[in-house]
Amino acid sequence: MPERGYDPEYEGVDMEEEDSLIEMSSRGNGRRSRRHLGPSSSSGGSFRYMVVGFVVALIGVYYLGLHEGKVEVDKENREKPYNVFEHGGTSSNAKPASAPAPNEEAVQEEEEEEELAPKPTPNPTPRPTSKGLFTLDKLQATRAESDKLLKMLEDYYTSAEQTQNMLLKPWSAPWDFDSEVPDNADEKTPNHLRVEKIVDTIARALVTDEQKVFLMGAIGSSVAAGHDNCHYDSYESQMERLWGPVWEAAGMKFVFQNGGEGGGCGDSYKNQHYCIKQNVSPDVDIVHYEWTYFEHGQAKVEHENLIRWTQMLPKQPPVHIFNTGTLEGGDDVKLAEYYGSYGFNAFYMKTGFLLGGYDYESEKNDPDNPLDRFAWSQRGDGYHETTRYGELEEEDRRNSLGTVMRNWHPGPMGFQLTSDAFTYLYTKAILKALDLIEEDIIKGNDPRDTWTASERPILLKSNLPEPVFCDPEYCTVDEAPGCLNYELPTFGFWGARVEDPNDDLNVHIGENQNWTVWHQDNDLWYMVGKEDTAVFKNRDDKEKCRHLDACGGISAQKAEDGMVVFRLPKMEVGLVVICGCCGKDVGNAMFKTNPDIEIRYNTVLLDPETFDIWPENKCVRLLQRFPTHGRESETPTGHAYLSINVVNDMSSVVRISHVITL
Repeated sequence: MPERGYDPEYEGVDMEEEDSLIEMSSRGNGRRSRRHLGPSSSSGGSFRYMVVGFVVALIGVYYLGLHEGKVEVDKENREKPYNVFEHGGTSSNAKPASAPAPNEEAVQEEEEEEELAPKPTPNPTPRPTSKGLFTLDKLQATRAESDKLLKMLEDYYTSAEQTQNMLLKPWSAPWDFDSEVPDNADEKTPNHLRVEKIVDTIARALVTDEQKVFLMGAIGSSVAAGHDNCHYDSYESQMERLWGPVWEAAGMKFVFQNGGEGGGCGDSYKNQHYCIKQNVSPDVDIVHYEWTYFEHGQAKVEHENLIRWTQMLPKQPPVHIFNTGTLEGGDDVKLAEYYGSYGFNAFYMKTGFLLGGYDYESEKNDPDNPLDRFAWSQRGDGYHETTRYGELEEEDRRNSLGTVMRNWHPGPMGFQLTSDAFTYLYTKAILKALDLIEEDIIKGNDPRDTWTASERPILLKSNLPEPVFCDPEYCTVDEAPGCLNYELPTFGFWGARVEDPNDDLNVHIGENQNWTVWHQDNDLWYMVGKEDTAVFKNRDDKEKCRHLDACGGISAQKAEDGMVVFRLPKMEVGLVVICGCCGKDVGNAMFKTNPDIEIRYNTVLLDPETFDIWPENKCVRLLQRFPTHGRESETPTGHAYLSINVVNDMSSVVRISHVITL
């Protein structure tokens, strides 16, 4: 018999039952036969087939009526919106269906259908619903935006594998987001712990209702500041534009505070990291650090200090270092392993370019046409001729945006790779965070109970491991150092403060206190670079080039200026340091050997012979720790005070850029 096609009249009919009816009605001579129902059949056979056809028709009419009735009754319910995350039940926004008045036949048919239908599970599990401001809609939107961003980067760098080679591998400890996590927590590798830290940081930001901004902050040199480029082209600014849409999808904002500063103020990695709570906000989610041109591989103490101090900040941010050069091992590899649970790692920009597979060496050594892609002002990185946003610009700006290295400062192409590396890493982490949050929601849990900021475990100095390189007196503390920094920019909170001359608590009330605050007056084109200055000089959007950094200090020169009195914050060790401006070697002449000033702590005159130049040549350490005896050890007002008094007119100004305490 030919295969039957679908006929809506037979919908719901058991076809095996139909076949058995035909077979029973067509038995002849003890044999079962299937004959074509056509004119050639005998009259007896025709009658039998007519009976069978009539029975089949009745069955079809019955089921067709049942089907039509069901369609009519369920029509409204099928048109209601359905939430795929609510497994069972109807949408809370749907209005109840108005049922038609029942009749006996309809009721009987429904009862018969209910007899045949599978019975629902009694007391079904309620469909999971999102809790808090980070809703399932926002979760899905954030995931979609993250997936789109990853795809764009993987297309740009030609494949997922090449993207990971260039963006996830050029680190002191390469990132692996696909490594299987062991059930036993003791077997987790530093990579597992490092990934967990970043995912945890992002998950807490997403589900904390009070948090509206995901905040990152960078401290560093003129490289971090973006000098010799427009500020708009710094890696921090590029990253704000690149990663911002992901956080907008989450109903939040992404802000990257750029605390980079030029070398003209005299600072370095040795003193700037003491100001982590003021140079960037203490509420940062992730900290970036860049001073690697100045370090020459000698900054292991400063790196470890910063790793440990940041864990004492409210959000315990991981520290990630931006290094413009190549990965060659060193102390950061050891620190990345040792502090994996705190998320520490260091990125190497040039290594990122090299791991893409482009043959830079052959090109550089070509006897006929040698080309060094990392030479000053060279355009094109071997993979692309300009930045992604440069492709939309006019020729002069497009060419400028294709620069890999302006000089020792990266150009926009170098900064783009750096921005891409950090963004790719954090977007990988955000997708893992979304999976964890969604899993909580599906289980009926409130993700805020797990991930909200208030549930973050409090970390004490006793929880820190033994230091590897840093002085435990200074790096094993419950609070990060305090800092009053007059240089710009700063985004956080000062430690010490200038006391009101007329405040009753001022231990020098009634004495002359006329020091003044000074800041370097930089114009729009300060540290922009000649090429971009020419490009933007006549453009309406030239303001995007302005850099944020400027030297500064509180100053005096004449005896009539008197003194400045600093109220010092709560301290744990008693360390007190002052730094001068401007220059790298001003500490000795300005403070330690200056006969025209007096420095007092709690009104007691300090002996300059006890001072040392520390931690940088522009700075002097006045106290290594709390005094243990004498009037200087007493704080009757509850605060310690530091004063610097000009006793004679001076030929040059005394200018304090920093007051550091711990």
